[in-house]
Amino acid sequence: MHDGHSRPVFPFSSPVADAVSHRRVPARLAAAVTALSAVLLTAGCGSSDATADSPRESASTAKGFPVTIDNCGVRTTYAKAPSRAVTIHQHPAELMLSLGLKDRMAGTSYPDSAVLPALRKDFASIPQLSKAAPSFEKVLDTDTDFVYGGYASAFAEKEGRSRKAFRDAGIDTYLNRENCAGKKGVTMEDTYAEIRTIGKIFGVPDRASALVSELRTRVDKASAAVKDARDVSVFVYDSGDKSAFTAGGKGLGNELINLAGGRNVFSDLDDVFGDASWEQVVDRKPEVIAIYDYTGSTVAQKKKFLLSQPALANVPAIKNRRFVVLPLTDTLVGVRSADAVGDLARGLHPDSFK
Repeated sequence: MHDGHSRPVFPFSSPVADAVSHRRVPARLAAAVTALSAVLLTAGCGSSDATADSPRESASTAKGFPVTIDNCGVRTTYAKAPSRAVTIHQHPAELMLSLGLKDRMAGTSYPDSAVLPALRKDFASIPQLSKAAPSFEKVLDTDTDFVYGGYASAFAEKEGRSRKAFRDAGIDTYLNRENCAGKKGVTMEDTYAEIRTIGKIFGVPDRASALVSELRTRVDKASAAVKDARDVSVFVYDSGDKSAFTAGGKGLGNELINLAGGRNVFSDLDDVFGDASWEQVVDRKPEVIAIYDYTGSTVAQKKKFLLSQPALANVPAIKNRRFVVLPLTDTLVGVRSADAVGDLARGLHPDSFK
């Protein structure tokens, strides 16, 4: 899924790279809410002077609604919770399923990792529209009222899936906040806020709060285990051969490394993802290489490539064959990021978990 424009990445291509080609801009159950009055909720990444307003009307106002959400520059007012959601990319689907929203889902698309074991049965019960991003017409065929995109490419204008096109068809949209964080960067707080926002949109804020509490506890436990350990230098390898497509300082991946007692050697890369030269990798001497795993090239292929490069022979991580493997979905704003912190911490500081 190479974007075909910015760089050659043969033999390894990346769904992230594909998404980035569209977004290179300064860039796991309880009662429903009981509030009867209108609640104005500002969440997501947009501003108060958002560019689009898409209210949904109902004969009688549902409890806790209307809810207004500002997301990546699009303001949407929900008079009631969506009932037929479509997700484009896997992490939005897993977030919704973790909130017990299977019955509100009309379709999924673009799986890029093995689904979490606890969610596999529910995930398999939802129609899969396509293995990649579905066409606008395919989405419309589901009679959806809400589309939740994981990457900006979910709403690629050139593919006819712009947020405006959906709005004009009477369909609300939401984009994962990592795609509109801009230069401020993304932290675990964004993951917690994403969960709470989806909980508000679907009228299940108590479920969202419980899930956030669980994830926060797991992250704090992993971080506490390594708080006195020396930071280990980490190079993230997503894909690439002529250059390395890696995690920069503005994405959640950078935060995950920090929380796990590591230091991203490309934290100075002013983007969520970006390219680095192999000369830079050599110069920065990473002690561990974190390999992002997703559909396409296997982890074994990526390791073989890295270990076969003469220029990398003296890099500490290569000499000592220190690799940590993370499913790509674990590193995104969603329900898996607590797993990523724990897995990274164990990989970077195994002695802290004996």
